Amino acid sequence: MRAQMLKGLLEGCILEIISEGETYGYEITEKLNQLGFVDLNEGTVYPVLMRLEKKGYVKTETKKSALGPKRKYFYMNTQGEMFLDDFKREWESLKSTMENIFKGGE
Repeated sequence: MRAQMLKGLLEGCILEIISEGETYGYEITEKLNQLGFVDLNEGTVYPVLMRLEKKGYVKTETKKSALGPKRKYFYMNTQGEMFLDDFKREWESLKSTMENIFKGGE
């Protein structure tokens, strides 16, 4: 059940991390792990990144890495910023609705 719930939320979570500045897949995965998504791995994050790129929400650039092979860096673009703003509004609405339901409609 948790995996299904997370599937819809990961795009917004990943875009929020990218909005903080250039980053790459492994670094995004590490940040998500540190923030509480401990069971998340790169095999889950990379398909989301590719989907975000395909939708036009992020731009990418491949750069040399001092620690090994080249890395694909992700950057937020205007379309991604607009999607993230919409995502946050939808999340707040859904969160409020769920809190009302769990409080018994108080």
